[in-house]
This record gives sequence, structure tokens and C-alpha cells, in this order.
Amino acid sequence: MEFNLTTFALEIANFLILIWILQRLFYKPVLAVIARRKQYIDQTLADAQKLRQEAEDLRQHYENRQNEWEQEKQAAFGVLRREIEAERKTQMDQLQADLEQERQKAKVILSRQQHDIQRQTEEKALQNGARFAGLVLRQAAGPELEARLCAMLLEHFNELPEECRRCLKMLDAEKSVTILITSAYPLPDELRQKLEQKLGALIDRPDVFHYAQDAELIAGLRIDIGAWVLHANLQHELAGFAEIAHGSD
Repeated sequence: MEFNLTTFALEIANFLILIWILQRLFYKPVLAVIARRKQYIDQTLADAQKLRQEAEDLRQHYENRQNEWEQEKQAAFGVLRREIEAERKTQMDQLQADLEQERQKAKVILSRQQHDIQRQTEEKALQNGARFAGLVLRQAAGPELEARLCAMLLEHFNELPEECRRCLKMLDAEKSVTILITSAYPLPDELRQKLEQKLGALIDRPDVFHYAQDAELIAGLRIDIGAWVLHANLQHELAGFAEIAHGSD
């Protein structure tokens, strides 16, 4: 095969023309497409990086917020526990105070009940004692005991307070004074005379005397002078003993 310079020159010219055509019609558009593609990819990568960064920021913000929520929750639980503990303590203190108040009330009520039971027992005992003493005195009483009580009453007339004497003197202003002398047994005439003399000296005027008997007196006298009543009998003493014992409670 012979080397043809003309052909070689034409081939070179064709190659150069092809290179120019490729560069003009193909290479630059391809480079432009590649550049646009690269720009798009870079933009996409930038956007992806931005999204990833935003996602990371959101994740970090979420984690921080979650930690804050956990701290807030623990703080709220702590406050709630303290409030519950304070309220429980308040309720327990109030309950203890109420229980103590109820115990005190129950103690007072029990003390009153015990006192009432004791008082009723004592009253019953006193009543029984008075009743028993009355039975004993009824069996032991007689004209002799009544005479001794009358003698004591006559001696007592000499010891009356001045106020009582003045009150008896005031009876003089009345037209008549009826004196009722009640005894458990018949009074001897001598004792009647002594009583009339003593009472007449106290009232300082003649009076009307009436006599009666009442076995309930057991022994002794009851003297009614108008609104005045003088007792010197066992019935009155027994009743007075029970009343004094009852009043001492």
C-alpha cells in the first residue's frame, strides 16, 4: 500500500473538521448538561445536607425538650409529693386532734357517768341507811327518847339568836297566835307546861296552844308557830341527813 500525501492530508482535514463539529455541536452541550447536572447534584446534596442538619437540629431540640420535660415532670412530681405529704400531715394532725378531742369528750362523759353512778349509789346507800336507821330508831324510840329530845329543845330556847327572838316578838302585832305542838307520843302535863312557859316567854303574850300526835316523827316534837316551824324530831333529822349528804355532791 502506497502512502498518499493528499489522502493523508484530507484525512487530517476530515479529522479536524470532525473534532470541530464534535466540539461545536456535541462536546459543549454535553459539558453544559454535565455542568447543569453537577450543579443539580450539588444543589441536591446541599439541600440534603441542609435537611439533614435541620433534622439533626430537630432531633437535638427534641432531645433537649424531652430532657426538659423529664426535669419538669420530676420537679412537678416533687412538688406534688411535697403537697401530698403536707396535706397528709395536716390531715393526720387534724385526725389526731379530733381523736384527742373525742377521747377527752369520752373521758369527760365516762367521768360524769362514773360520778353519776357513784352519786346514785351513794344516794341509794344513804337512803337505805336512812331507811334502816329509821327502822332501828322506830324500834328503839320511846317516850324516854322523846323526853330527852324535848329537854334538848328547851335548852335550845335559851340559845336562840337575837334575830330569831326579834322575829318571834314581831308576832305580838297579830291578834292571836296559834301554836301547834306535834309529838310522836303523848306529852306529859309537866312537859306541856314547860313548853308553854318557854314559848310564852319568847313571844311575850298569852297564846293558844294545840297538841297533836304523829307517829311519823318517830320521836320528838314539831312546833308550828304561824309560818315558823321548829323541829326536834328524828324524822326531820334523818331527812336532813340525807339531804345534806346529797347536797355535798
